[in-house]
Amino acid sequence: MSPWTILRIICHEFVARHTLIWLLEGDDNLSTVAREQIENSGNTNFVSVATFWEIAIKVSLNKLEMQISIQNLKQLIWENGIEVLPITIEYALFVS
Repeated sequence: MSPWTILRIICHEFVARHTLIWLLEGDDNLSTVAREQIENSGNTNFVSVATFWEIAIKVSLNKLEMQISIQNLKQLIWENGIEVLPITIEYALFVS
């Protein structure tokens, strides 16, 4: 996948940290519109691997509490059909 494709995906169908947590925990903070878009089988949803780093760091610093364990996050993302985007130096250089 080219850096341009990754950038386009991130801008249009990217699931952010809080959205991801709210979705997987069934939190009411996730709007009905957002939930419908994510659950729409016609859409492909993506999350950046950097989101895992961010969540893990915040949990380890006690700045984020989650009902689900960080260890179960990968499985839950897979079960919900969310694709994980890798980050490479090339992608960073592309947007710089």
